Amino acid sequence: MRAPSPSILFATLFLAALASAWFSLESGSAPIGLWTALQAPDSTAARILWELRLPRAATAFVTGALLGIAGTLMQVLLRNPLADPYVLGISGGASVAALLALLAGAGSLLLQSSAFAGALFSTLLVFSLAHGRGNWDTTRLLLTGVVLAAGWSALISLLLALTPGARLQGMLFWLMGDLGGAGAPLAGTLVLLLVLPLCLLLAPSLNLLARGELQAAALGVATRQVRIGIYLLASLATAMAVSQAGNIGFVGLIAPHMLRLAGARDHRLLLPAVVLLGGTLLLLADALSRTLLAPRQLPVGVLTALIGVPLFLYLLYRAHNRGNA
Repeated sequence: MRAPSPSILFATLFLAALASAWFSLESGSAPIGLWTALQAPDSTAARILWELRLPRAATAFVTGALLGIAGTLMQVLLRNPLADPYVLGISGGASVAALLALLAGAGSLLLQSSAFAGALFSTLLVFSLAHGRGNWDTTRLLLTGVVLAAGWSALISLLLALTPGARLQGMLFWLMGDLGGAGAPLAGTLVLLLVLPLCLLLAPSLNLLARGELQAAALGVATRQVRIGIYLLASLATAMAVSQAGNIGFVGLIAPHMLRLAGARDHRLLLPAVVLLGGTLLLLADALSRTLLAPRQLPVGVLTALIGVPLFLYLLYRAHNRGNA
């Protein structure tokens, strides 16, 4: 498909992000209009909007943006458009560390710190095991990550089996992706502002690497160093996203895939676009999770999976039909 005009693409994504932010701020068990809150800034409705819904919406957007970047990078690293941020077991390490913190009665700050530390530990473990004696490659990395993810999954099952019933629901909500306790995403924003420019610096190399490692190497790309950089940046983005909101699937898979199907294959365009689209998708999913069964709230990770599965199947069907046309 022909590449879209950057100005049209970013204008569309920016307007979609603004609309989803407005929808998220006004959505919830209590009907609160944005205009009403602006007219009465000292009211209870305004406090709910600015102190609860705004930080949650900001966290949802930053988390979705990080997942979008991580998914884009993972798909280049593994040369597979079906790869997502959780394929290498990074979220498993974060989940185990977070569940241990919950069992110890940790607060939200210690929970996020534990999840982030667990994700980074899993990153270093996968990298060290896959590197071997200098013969690090994509296949070895993928196999190591899959095996490690299975090990983390077994530990998660063990922890859940040993968890007292009073704490089990909170742990399950975190595992399924939960933005209920979200505060201002300061750390996530800083990571996003760090990761995105570094990714843009790598964008020309990503364009060549996506066409094939041999071709990229022939054109002067230091493929090994670029792959290590991709892995570290994707791991950092995933670790921060998981520490903020738990396990949220399909955003990192769907967002870059949708943009590529729309013709945005140049990573200088794709990476900033996926920040807007990933954030928008998670904003909408979180708003729906608070309104579908209000006053009850659904784990946002469950909703992204319920929406992501049929959407991804449709995108695959559409791409297959175009390929046969």
